[in-house]
Amino acid sequence: MFSIFSDEHFMNEALKEAQKAFDEDEVPVGAVVVCNNKIISRAYNMTEKLNDVTAHAEMLAITSATNAIGGKYLSECTLFVTLEPCIMCGGALFWSQIKKIVYSAPDPKRGFSKVTPSILHPKTEVIGNILAEQSNKLLISFFKSKRKKS
Repeated sequence: MFSIFSDEHFMNEALKEAQKAFDEDEVPVGAVVVCNNKIISRAYNMTEKLNDVTAHAEMLAITSATNAIGGKYLSECTLFVTLEPCIMCGGALFWSQIKKIVYSAPDPKRGFSKVTPSILHPKTEVIGNILAEQSNKLLISFFKSKRKKS
């Protein structure tokens, strides 16, 4: 059992969001933003549903979090996301000045760190591979089901 304020606890909450995406036939990525040990936003990929390539879980979570705190900077917040953010999301996270990013599975094809880790704000702390096995299992299952349909 995880502590209620541990990275694993909050990543489990992000995994619940990823499962929602999976259930709606979206790429299963989920995110939560935490401030003062409280979840202030939840989101999952909605690119298909919204017909919007920018509707990544991170982007939606950032917007929801800034609305929750009433300001554009998330300098006291942590993003928990089930897949390493892409460069687009990395840029948005830079502008939000997010304090910390905790991701589950690395993204060897499109992850920000494969392009340039310096895309993030210099004060942003990054932790990876938290509950990566669970996230990878969901992603592999999703893409395997897509290949069977083709």
